[in-house]
Amino acid sequence: MVLGVAEFLPFKKKSFDLILIVAALSLFKDPVQALRETAGVLKPGGQIVIGILDRNSLHGDFYESRKKEGRFSSEAKFLSTAEVSGWLTELGFEKIKICQTLFKQPEKIERIELPQKGSGTGSFAVISAWRPVE
Repeated sequence: MVLGVAEFLPFKKKSFDLILIVAALSLFKDPVQALRETAGVLKPGGQIVIGILDRNSLHGDFYESRKKEGRFSSEAKFLSTAEVSGWLTELGFEKIKICQTLFKQPEKIERIELPQKGSGTGSFAVISAWRPVE
């Protein structure tokens, strides 16, 4: 483990082949700066995978409306897949792909929901992108 801040990563440039950010991007003070830092420590051809609770979803609306009640969600700035994908594009990432899951309220889920391509109907989105090869 290394103690650090997402917006100022304590790693050498081009250090990692893969970076995962799962359910944390909405808690960063400056998510765009954190992604900029991530791009810097990712090797050319490396991949970033980001998991978010999509703000523009059934669960996103639910948690956004109850932010002040939650221990973690009170600090969150929920993001949309369009926002995150746009930031990745602006930072030069390529081959951006999105899949989604959690299509129903938790109490109505009767079996495992398989991920589907795209966004807009699922509450949890996974966005993957690659840093271009130099």
